[in-house]
Amino acid sequence: MARTKRVISKTVQSRIHEVNGVALPVKYYKELGRRSMRISFGKKAILYRVPLELTRLPGKEQEMWDWFKESIEKQIRKDPSLLHKYQTKSYTHGEDYHVGQRHYILSISEKGSRKSLRGQIVGDIIYIEIPLGLEYEARNKTIKKLLSRVIAKDFYPHIVRRVYELNQQFYQLPNIKSISLKYNTSNWGSCSTSGNINLSTRLFFAPPAVIDYVIIHELAHFIEHNHSHRFWAKVAEAMPDYKVYEDWLDEHGSECDF
Repeated sequence: MARTKRVISKTVQSRIHEVNGVALPVKYYKELGRRSMRISFGKKAILYRVPLELTRLPGKEQEMWDWFKESIEKQIRKDPSLLHKYQTKSYTHGEDYHVGQRHYILSISEKGSRKSLRGQIVGDIIYIEIPLGLEYEARNKTIKKLLSRVIAKDFYPHIVRRVYELNQQFYQLPNIKSISLKYNTSNWGSCSTSGNINLSTRLFFAPPAVIDYVIIHELAHFIEHNHSHRFWAKVAEAMPDYKVYEDWLDEHGSECDF
């Protein structure tokens, strides 16, 4: 017999909670039949679910909201990257734009055609063309995507050269077939058994030694396709202080973004 899914009736409010000057979007659910409070970090907002019955008690709703604020701030102290999870960066025509040790100037034009979507770098100027009339969030996401794409082309020769230099210096692997740069938030790099290396474009914002660490990490995977002691020994042979750069990514990785 198929199980019947329990239906919880609910009301939803959109709220904002500010932490250290950053406005965090909150979806506040009051659910009939819920027995406990629950906080989770969704893709677009922090989700806060509470028992509807409790919100009807005098003073209880404010007490629950205070608990929410305290809990969120405690989690952010443990993991500062949560503070930046819901931020949408804004881009301004003429602004200086820094990516690692490279400096650019943004030149943003907005045109009426829906097909107006292109980006290129000429000298130190990044020319971005987007459709006119995009809403704030869509506009910034579109610019971000174009920036990642055109800056990847600018960095590509250097990254490819560095991969081959580090490989020649430490591993002498004969089977590197391709090197790809892609915007990726789930990892800093990956590789395949067929000889492909993928690196996140977010690495461009990291110090050169951190980029070297990620490249060495992926090269070592061609020898050991796991995270065993043998794998880490291969990484340490090339970079004995690799943990320093792992720690850097843990602490500052959330700041590496377009």
